[in-house]
Amino acid sequence: MKKILALTMAAAMVLSLAACGGNSDKGSGSSNGSSSNGGGSAGPISVYTNAYFAPFEYYDGTDIVGVDVDVMDRVGEKLGRKVSYTNVEFGTIIDTVSAGKLADVGAAGITITASRQEQVDFSDPYFTSVQYVIFPAGTMTADGTDGDVSYILWDSLAGKKIGVQADTTGDIYVDMEINAADGDDYDLGRDGVLLGSGAEETRYDSAQLAADAVGAGQVDVVVVDQLPASYIVDKNDGFECAALYYAAGTDGASAPFPTEEQYAICVTKGQDELLDAINAVLSELGEDGINSLVMEHMGLK
Repeated sequence: MKKILALTMAAAMVLSLAACGGNSDKGSGSSNGSSSNGGGSAGPISVYTNAYFAPFEYYDGTDIVGVDVDVMDRVGEKLGRKVSYTNVEFGTIIDTVSAGKLADVGAAGITITASRQEQVDFSDPYFTSVQYVIFPAGTMTADGTDGDVSYILWDSLAGKKIGVQADTTGDIYVDMEINAADGDDYDLGRDGVLLGSGAEETRYDSAQLAADAVGAGQVDVVVVDQLPASYIVDKNDGFECAALYYAAGTDGASAPFPTEEQYAICVTKGQDELLDAINAVLSELGEDGINSLVMEHMGLK
């Protein structure tokens, strides 16, 4: 698949400086749980999302808004179809879209993995993200810098209580690093960096709830994607965040490297017209267009 976006250094610098030192149809069709599931039909496109993953999707009053919503609204315009949005638990999205009865599309900052590709078709990747660590200000020190990016190594999370949003990539990575032994079959992760370290994982329904648990002293840190981490730190006093890196020597690497992933939008297998329209919109937006939407929803433009 063609990669059409890697976060530009300029955007990353601005975000680092700025932050790290129900149902809604948005007026575009009924969210009644019925899927058009017909590619070329004129029925509404049913999109399942998790509206607690700003800036990609979040609530503005009772409306679900965000980068993914802007993309799918353009898809609806291209196909001449209304788009309905339903907020659900993140972990239900892939299975529901795969079944093709209640939802045609999953748009929720979803990371491409091999196991998910067996269930749904993914669009071209439109965003490359890095896992970040949120922690109370002053409680952790960066292990190094990569250009203008401060990072903390996985090794520095040894013995810590780690909060995650359930079923997200952060959850997958943390589970892998705490529990996986050599040879275990995971889509992501590096075979147990934290195995036997005393680290513990706690899952929450949203990244914000995980951050609230840090504030309440229930967990020490939160592992979540870069932009949601930046958004949470910007909106909540007393937190800092840093990129999460693997140490030099991991997988033979000569220098520390980030915990990366690619986002895409998923559709029910066989919805080729819909998938083609999504890819066309992503191509039309390109790197500059997606970055502009990200900055807009981060409140940086």
